[in-house]
Amino acid sequence: MIKRNKVLEEFERKMLRENLPYEKKLEIFEAMLEEARALGIFPLKNPLEGIEKDIELSRRLRSVKGTAEETGKDTE
Repeated sequence: MIKRNKVLEEFERKMLRENLPYEKKLEIFEAMLEEARALGIFPLKNPLEGIEKDIELSRRLRSVKGTAEETGKDTE
């Protein structure tokens, strides 16, 4: 599971504000992917690690009354 932090959120906000050409966005993505590989973060050693927790959380959230699925309203 990806852990959110302020640095990542600020980076995302900055990227959304800037109107970069596709080529530049691709260049940034490829640099980030290369960095993740160099750090040994990607590819994941076990991509299904923690999936049980995610499935259980999803089941619990879906069971809550008044959710978007039941009301037909989008939550975002």
